[in-house]
Amino acid sequence: MKLIGVTGGVGAGKSALLTEVLNKYNCRVVFSDNVANDVKKKGMSAYDKLVELLGDEILEVSDDGSFGEIDKKKMAQAIFKDDELLQKVNAILHPATNDYIADVIASERAKGEIDYLFIEAALLIENGYKDIVDEMWYIYASEEVRRQRLKAARGYSDEKIDSILEAQLSEVEFRKNCDFVVDNSASLEDALNQIDKHLAAISK
Repeated sequence: MKLIGVTGGVGAGKSALLTEVLNKYNCRVVFSDNVANDVKKKGMSAYDKLVELLGDEILEVSDDGSFGEIDKKKMAQAIFKDDELLQKVNAILHPATNDYIADVIASERAKGEIDYLFIEAALLIENGYKDIVDEMWYIYASEEVRRQRLKAARGYSDEKIDSILEAQLSEVEFRKNCDFVVDNSASLEDALNQIDKHLAAISK
């Protein structure tokens, strides 16, 4: 099994592309955003720590008054414009997410049933995955294309897009730290063709 990290800036189309890859290859794709949501669920590793940090106010409340899952909107409101609190939340979520992914990697290696395990996240490079994966892929799309996608799909303003782009690694950093670049500026079919050729080459 080859372990492949997949990263890139917001709006590059990582998730859409990997969904196509999932349907085409004998593989598993771990989307880190989904993992970050999973580890916040009741009974999972980050739940109690987040409630201890942010209080019961972030929880859903049932009709009988009992507390349930963490409410995304309530949690977002609790940390809104509080950078120090956001750092504390990330200090809980990032290790919990990394531990979860490490368990998935170990499990899939032990089973030996798939050809590729893809780990998708915007912060793979920053979180040291370059030393863990067999290859790191950079999903590239031009800034113009990314801006168009973010406006169309998420309704983001130029100001919000600017702030997100400023917080992410530069294209130079992405390229420097990755083994393979997929240009996803055009169609998914075009990007998939690039992946097909690369996987055929490394599988020989």
